[in-house]
Parts: sequence; structure tokens; C-alpha cells
Amino acid sequence: MQAKDLWDLESAMKVLTHDSVDSKLWAEAVEWLIFHGPPEIRQLLLDASTTATTASFPQLKPTHYTPDGQACYDIGELAQSLGIAEDEARKILKQKNEEHKLLDLFEEDGTGTVH
Repeated sequence: MQAKDLWDLESAMKVLTHDSVDSKLWAEAVEWLIFHGPPEIRQLLLDASTTATTASFPQLKPTHYTPDGQACYDIGELAQSLGIAEDEARKILKQKNEEHKLLDLFEEDGTGTVH
């Protein structure tokens, strides 16, 4: 079973609006909504993510933007901001890409997408 099949809109929204839900479950619901939810909910969550990233990691600056305007970050700078090794950050992104098949990973020079 693929990650996208574990949730539906109703179950993800119930988790998001529940007043006492486990943080891991909440994060999974948000992730599903970002990748598979309706465009208006996806945009609200991405905007909130951008605001939280800017507030929590002011030193982290985007290096690129996707065609739809989403910020892309240098993996080394992202790992450093999170206090993890770059290899660990790459492993996490690779896992998310395998789960969702939707992430854009760019070469260091910005010339192409890494799959």
C-alpha cells in the first residue's frame, strides 16, 4: 500500500482539527494534505510552512523556486539549520520522494532535477 492510500481528505482533516492528537499523526496528516489534498488546502499549508520556516530559520534562504513558486533550499544549509548531518537530510528526502514521487530535487548548479 502506498502512502497516499493511507489517508483520505476526511480522515486527514479530522486529525488536523482534533484538539489532542499525537504530533507524529498530525504531521502525517499534514504531509498527506500537502501532497494529495485539494489545491486550496495545499496552498494554505504551504504558506503556513513558509511562514514557519522564515520565523524559525531566518538564516535559511531559498536557492531556487519551483515553477509554482515554492522555495527550494540547499540541502547542506537545510541540514545544518536542523542540526542533522547532510547525509541524514538526503536520506529523509529520498525516503519522502519514494513515498510520494512528487519531490523536486535539483543538482547543485540548479540545471536539472535529481530523481
